Amino acid sequence: MHSEVSADAQPTALRIVPAQQAPFADVEAVFGTRGDPATCWCQWYKIPGSDWREEPAELAARLEQQIATAEHGGPGLVAYDGETPVGWCAVEPRPALPRLQRRRIVAKGSDEPDFDDGSVWAVTCFVVPRAHRKRGVGGALAEAAVAYARAQGARVLEAYGVDPTARAKVPAADLFPGTVSMFERAGFTEVARPTPSRAVMQVRFD
Repeated sequence: MHSEVSADAQPTALRIVPAQQAPFADVEAVFGTRGDPATCWCQWYKIPGSDWREEPAELAARLEQQIATAEHGGPGLVAYDGETPVGWCAVEPRPALPRLQRRRIVAKGSDEPDFDDGSVWAVTCFVVPRAHRKRGVGGALAEAAVAYARAQGARVLEAYGVDPTARAKVPAADLFPGTVSMFERAGFTEVARPTPSRAVMQVRFD
């Protein structure tokens, strides 16, 4: 795979690289020490609910290990503005996300029922620190996720977009899966709407 994907964002161009090419300290800088990202570390879809008792430091160690040992792509991308890490996008083969198949939006909306199929990838989470929001970071990461999944041999890339227009008010914390409009701009097509405010989006490479 090409080592980076550049995307224009305001006010500067972003450099986006696979997490394997970023120091883990930069990933930690994006996740921060407060809020949902710092207590989840993109492990929610990977750990059985009965085992969801680990401390944030242990979850962070899990993510660091997953980045270091990923053999078939994933588990994410890191965006930079110059040398400053400004965003994260979780994207990887769907079999790495065992709890995902039990989510109603996926169970009712995905037309890819085989969760052992490593050619189906998923975008599940975006993390952009408050100071770097409203600058196109999430959209650039979504576009880069498409390029990354394609380069890694994915057949399908799924996302589970939030449609803020379908709800009276959507807290910023609820937008971590990405928005429908953002995925549409990145080339995704809506294939199902399991709930009024959540859509299954796909890019097919086959």
